Amino acid sequence: MFYRNIIKELQHWADRDDRKPLILRGARQVGKTTAVEIFSKNFDQYIYLNLEKKEAADVFNHNLSTDDLIQAIYLLKNLSPSEGKILLFIDEIQNSPQAVKQMRYFYESAKQLHVVAAGSLFEVMTQDNQVSFPVGRVEYLFMYPLSFDEFLAATGEEQALKYFNTIPLPDFSFSKLLTIFHKYVLLGGMPEVIKTYIEKKDIASLTPIYQGLLTAYLDDVSKYARNNTMVQVIRHTIETSPLEAGRRIKFHGFGNSNYKSREMGEALRTLERAMLVYLIYPSTATEPPIIPDLKKSPRLQFLDTGLINYFAGLQQFFFKMEDLHSFYHGLLAEHSVGQELLAVDMRTPKKPSFWVREKKQSNAEVDYIIPSGKYLIPVEVKAGKTGSLRSLQQFIERSAHPFAVRMNAGPVEKVNAKTANGIPYTLLNLPYFLAARLQSYIKWMIEK
Repeated sequence: MFYRNIIKELQHWADRDDRKPLILRGARQVGKTTAVEIFSKNFDQYIYLNLEKKEAADVFNHNLSTDDLIQAIYLLKNLSPSEGKILLFIDEIQNSPQAVKQMRYFYESAKQLHVVAAGSLFEVMTQDNQVSFPVGRVEYLFMYPLSFDEFLAATGEEQALKYFNTIPLPDFSFSKLLTIFHKYVLLGGMPEVIKTYIEKKDIASLTPIYQGLLTAYLDDVSKYARNNTMVQVIRHTIETSPLEAGRRIKFHGFGNSNYKSREMGEALRTLERAMLVYLIYPSTATEPPIIPDLKKSPRLQFLDTGLINYFAGLQQFFFKMEDLHSFYHGLLAEHSVGQELLAVDMRTPKKPSFWVREKKQSNAEVDYIIPSGKYLIPVEVKAGKTGSLRSLQQFIERSAHPFAVRMNAGPVEKVNAKTANGIPYTLLNLPYFLAARLQSYIKWMIEK
């Protein structure tokens, strides 16, 4: 059972007097149930309901008052009420529209309870069943596969984690952290994969786990889809998304199919609600706020880089590559940075964005733009320790500040640079594995 960063967020929620019932969002198998079980050790009594089980879901089907419902739950679990702190965890809540509705009444009539609900298909099922969210009566946290710092903790790399959290990163720790990061990108962050690898230290033993995850996602298709036609479209989308990840995509003909834009758009947006994929849209902004341009082609982010490696058959070649950007057309380095950026913010479902300038004779694209106070900071993910920064320099020439970041396979380094037109700017070189610490390093760069 790995400690996850979200447990700290759960504890902050539990300590607040004004807390509301909490819905924990995340794709299937990212570790939501395990995280709540670890968190439950802080309570005097822990009540677990899995609404995939009929007897648990039926408790919510009798239109009981909140007090009677709580008594019915105690009866079902053969428990007596506790005088101390009580945590009620309702797992797979999307299986009961009545349970979703009940969340508002827990807030109004049972504030003594700490109520957490989770469901990998929560938004999909509630929308299809036309169940209204108890707006203003619940709050949310968002959970993702293990981030790199969670991977360091899970694999017992305490000293590496210590230096990962040190700003600036000491030069002597760079090589060790880069080596571990390569392994992390190879494996991905799905908890069962990491657990098995720690126990067996054998990549081949992970094949049935990766395949089992794909099978589980495909088995869920009937729950995602509104009709039989969309079942086939969504199956195709799940099977081909790992091969399209990291690229800008067109909906029409996605994954070398004959599917039209409308049905592929519906399939991709459905899987985005299930948190299996993310559509990362570009922006033309050079200062806050970032306004994504939904008319432009998005870049596809998949749930987990390790799953991409497995589905694309890349793992056998992985250790032959010197750096991530020389591998699989450079997509894995950029995708792993995106995965880290998504996992940083567990309180909101914010997605990163990238910058484009699209003109007939001259296009430019910067991999990510990161808001930091009154600035938008351009971030390029580049091959090796060098590489052209033409697009990043075009951004700098249009922005109101002189700060930029290049993520590569080199150590932390801050340099004074000039654009092609002679405009000076500060360039911060960061290794890929510090993507989760980008905000802290940007502040460090600006303050220094």
